[in-house]
Amino acid sequence: MKHICIGITAHVDAGKTTLSEAMLYQAGALKKLGRVDHQDAFLDTFALERARGITIFSKQAEFSLPHTEVTLLDTPGHVDFSAEMERTLQVLDCAVLVISGTDGVQAHTETLWRLLTRQGIPTFLFINKMDLDGADRNALLQELKSRLDSGCVDFTSTDTMAEELAVCDEGLLEQYLETGMVDDSQIAQLVAERKAFPCYFGSALGLDGVDALLDGLERYLPAPQYGADFGARVFKIARDAQGNRLSYLKITGGALSVREQLSGSEDGGWQEKVSGIRIYSGEKFRTAERVESGMVCAVTGLTHTRPGMGLGAEAGALPPVLEPVLGYRVCLPEGCDAHVMLRNLRQLEEEDPQLRVVWNERLGEIHLQLMGEVQLEILTSVIAERFGEDVTFDEGSIVYRETITEPVIGIGHFEPLRHYAEVHLLLEPAERGSGIQLSTACPTDVLDLNWQRLILTHLAEKTHLGVLTGAPITDVKITILAGRAHVKHTEGGDFREATYRAVRNGLMRTESLLLEPYYVFRLELPDECVGRAMTDIQRMNGTFEPPEQGAHGSILTGTAPVSTMRNYWTEVAAYTKGRGRLSCTPDGYAPCHNAEEVISAAAYDPTADVENTPDSVFCSHGAGYVVKWDEVPEHAHADTSNVLKHKEEEPEQVRPVRSSGTGGGDGFGGDAELRALFERTYGPVKNRGFEAFQQSRKKAATLEQLYVTRIREDDYLLVDGYNIIFSWDELRDIAARDVNAAREALVNVLSNYQGVRRCHLILVFDAYKVKGGTGSIEQRGGIHIVYTKEAETADMYIEQASYDLSRKHRVRVATSDGMEQMIILGHGAERISATELHWEVEQANEHIEAILKKL
Repeated sequence: MKHICIGITAHVDAGKTTLSEAMLYQAGALKKLGRVDHQDAFLDTFALERARGITIFSKQAEFSLPHTEVTLLDTPGHVDFSAEMERTLQVLDCAVLVISGTDGVQAHTETLWRLLTRQGIPTFLFINKMDLDGADRNALLQELKSRLDSGCVDFTSTDTMAEELAVCDEGLLEQYLETGMVDDSQIAQLVAERKAFPCYFGSALGLDGVDALLDGLERYLPAPQYGADFGARVFKIARDAQGNRLSYLKITGGALSVREQLSGSEDGGWQEKVSGIRIYSGEKFRTAERVESGMVCAVTGLTHTRPGMGLGAEAGALPPVLEPVLGYRVCLPEGCDAHVMLRNLRQLEEEDPQLRVVWNERLGEIHLQLMGEVQLEILTSVIAERFGEDVTFDEGSIVYRETITEPVIGIGHFEPLRHYAEVHLLLEPAERGSGIQLSTACPTDVLDLNWQRLILTHLAEKTHLGVLTGAPITDVKITILAGRAHVKHTEGGDFREATYRAVRNGLMRTESLLLEPYYVFRLELPDECVGRAMTDIQRMNGTFEPPEQGAHGSILTGTAPVSTMRNYWTEVAAYTKGRGRLSCTPDGYAPCHNAEEVISAAAYDPTADVENTPDSVFCSHGAGYVVKWDEVPEHAHADTSNVLKHKEEEPEQVRPVRSSGTGGGDGFGGDAELRALFERTYGPVKNRGFEAFQQSRKKAATLEQLYVTRIREDDYLLVDGYNIIFSWDELRDIAARDVNAAREALVNVLSNYQGVRRCHLILVFDAYKVKGGTGSIEQRGGIHIVYTKEAETADMYIEQASYDLSRKHRVRVATSDGMEQMIILGHGAERISATELHWEVEQANEHIEAILKKL
């Protein structure tokens, strides 16, 4: 009988735990069907989970099908506990992705899909809540095909199932055209290769479609193949009610018995015996003397294991995909010893590696890094329950990262009396999201292999801090180039000092870039609120795709900095009157949008950080002396300067910079930054687009002159309608009540303005309400009003129009969208901010009033 490990994963509130309950009940493992809302679900074993109705920790359950033994792992769905889910994916043979039939594919659903793809896990889909109003099977299937994978096939529709499966594989398609048949083994092969993804529609609460899912799992999931040598993957660390440490692992090869000795290279090498093996199902467990390949168990007696660690043939840890993005300072109650609490929090950190505990020795403070505020609330309850302390936290901050933009050689030398070590490292920018990569290119005749291994160990053991704000570095490849050791005086600790100093020295000698975490978001809201949302997202330095039409309004998707969007859900609830819904998922790190502001606020002096010094220690006449970081290459004993010689001869490249958006109402952080963006996009050429920009920057005393002389009758003015509405206070107030009224008010205002200035004025609105719309243009009050076609934003229309018109006419574009301003400059157009347009409109109104007074 085959044994498979199935994981249930989903976006929060999709019905994941309810489906797990239904599968256990239908398989005969449960005599009574529990419910999450009744707080009696079999897998909600913790009081916090029952009270909140969400899964916080992954759970294990066992059940049997006619020909298959199944281990079911229920994973958390909330984004704050994604790390727990991510670790569980490492041990799955198959995943069941649950999707709410009323909500469809969410932003976090797509993140889960990417994780499943990365792990190569065969995936079944269960579309839940199909008994509720608004659940459209055909629309949902099309959404699955477009947003997840075209291989999503409806396995509840026997009429089209075989044909759709055949399309997933070219060889199978030829056979199907000849025979008209697709057998179970071929389907299983497609599922195993992730070419097909069986989809089942139903209602977990009503037990509808659950039997079909169980049957499909048994029929179409092939038995996993395991090796004969012992191997295991640890995916969770926990403690039972008696405080016993439990290492949850899956056997990926061979077998494991009680009292068997395990070992690893972590923590300097360790060897421990397995004192007990438990197989859990819910809160209860049974003991076992031996577990075979494919089984999941909890082991006691191991103290060095960590989540993600491999044992035996699986040796080696898998790096996490998700990283904590928020930081908090722990505020301890009176009488609580900080060192005792630090030891307790280290225990929680051991169980959840995505909880980062940082001890500030100088201030005597404990800082935590985690995923979000829900996790913080849960952590507060866990600390109170397990350790009896009611801790609080400060308001929190963003967890920044730093990286480098250019290759550099860092040199560290440590030579006080009777000590000696020198290390030369090549630091290079790495792909975004790759973390720290370590390698060596040092010949063994230059530095013995044992010393090189020691250097690599020291590079990996420390969180190296950047020189801008003291944030940890990431996305850097570090290569050992050379090193020196002394036969008599070199000790292991000497290379630790030299290695740390070499990294820091390299960071000081190159350009660094501040990174901040980003969210990928999905915002569902009423149609009349889309303009406000677009403006808000631009204000938050975010980007978004053209609005999509949903079942109950419009949908905006995109990315934005965590720092600007972390509390945006409160604004969404306010201006949509509770009808909007925002879901955010961490999307890694990107250049910080307000780097100068953050660096200034941090006030970090890298040369004053004695624990992370870039300086080196040399020896002369029997005494050690310190050499400043910028003078170290001149004193170094090894020479690696020629490694980067060819790079120094290359022409200097402009470093990518993200616009900060803090330079006032025009959306630019400064002319130098815009010029860098402009030249990187269009090349270092002199064209009147940038000259036009420089002219348009002239304000203050010359503004009246510009207003009188610059606007001519053959000029064109393109206006981004919704951007202006939500930039002008009077129109924004109207839009809060009725966006249509705000639109008409803007038309009337600009009609008066055009009557005075006599220029060609084109007012552009996003026609997001028109499904399948082809766009329209109408003329009213002397101006042209454009409603864009479906999936075409006002930005896109204006960019094309400015390109076409600027060949023969002077073109100005009124918008406060910084990126759009940059693009139209490349077309030879001028830009005018919302504030400047408002001033010109006021001048036109005063001109009209002056004429009326004369009549």
